[in-house]
Amino acid sequence: MHVIHGHKHVLPEHRGSAVAIGNFDGVHRGHRALIAEARAHARAKRVPSAVMVFEPHPREFFQPHERQFRLTPLERKLVLFEKLGVGLVFVEPFNAELAALTGEAFIERVLVAGLGVTHVVIGYDFYFGHKRGGNPELMVRAGEELGFGVTVMPPVAEDGEAFSSSSIRLHLAQGDVKGAAHMLGDPWRVAGRVVGGARRGTGMGFPTANLAMPKGTTLGHGIYAVRVDIDGRIFDGAAYLGTRPTFDDGMPILEVFLFDFSGDIYGREIEVEFIDFIRGDRRFRSVDELVAQMDSDIAKAREILAKR
Repeated sequence: MHVIHGHKHVLPEHRGSAVAIGNFDGVHRGHRALIAEARAHARAKRVPSAVMVFEPHPREFFQPHERQFRLTPLERKLVLFEKLGVGLVFVEPFNAELAALTGEAFIERVLVAGLGVTHVVIGYDFYFGHKRGGNPELMVRAGEELGFGVTVMPPVAEDGEAFSSSSIRLHLAQGDVKGAAHMLGDPWRVAGRVVGGARRGTGMGFPTANLAMPKGTTLGHGIYAVRVDIDGRIFDGAAYLGTRPTFDDGMPILEVFLFDFSGDIYGREIEVEFIDFIRGDRRFRSVDELVAQMDSDIAKAREILAKR
């Protein structure tokens, strides 16, 4: 898979693709339908299959001081795109220059002059250009005039609920990681560097790897069954996200207890995949009561993970 940063850097051999365009936050099942459609057109026309994403997310550009919850950073998106068989990824810098382009100018300068698109696949709710002046109807008209095909995908839904990034964030905020995984197509995960903590877990017999959650994350507080990737090795575990009300009610941090693992991973990058929710956060009357509950939580997590 080739990754190209900016339409001005497209080489001749990368022109003429069938491209799915969007923000693809989560690369969920709705997004995967767009990508599959673009790949089908690419095969039919014998051209490269491609995805175009915008970096940073437009909301981060227009609202730099707001805490945005991104389901998938760019690095994770690229991994998922490659697994889905995408041949090219165009990472378009979302900056003042791009934001100032009208919808018509975006099509003419970026898609036609820059990428030389053969076919474009967008969602029914895709808006683009200055003040969101471009819409699917404009894209269809431009395709007819400028000689490229356009497919506008309807909502992808199941049981009356459309797959969307906002719906997935709501599931996660409620701790419903299984519901989020159903919409995503894979368990939701976070990556980060292991940081130091108060070492209370070690003192209670449960040493943990602590991670600061990505900016803006709104995951429900509580205990989860998780799987952890450390340099390609996968470990089962139980994770706690919360404010530690039994101790200090401090800032939330993710604390991960790895089963059957020994070693020092302080300072290393790990990925935590959320499999199921076990219970919500609460205050305990004593450390002994907390330890007894942790034993129960770990047994439950082992039971859950043994079935997957």
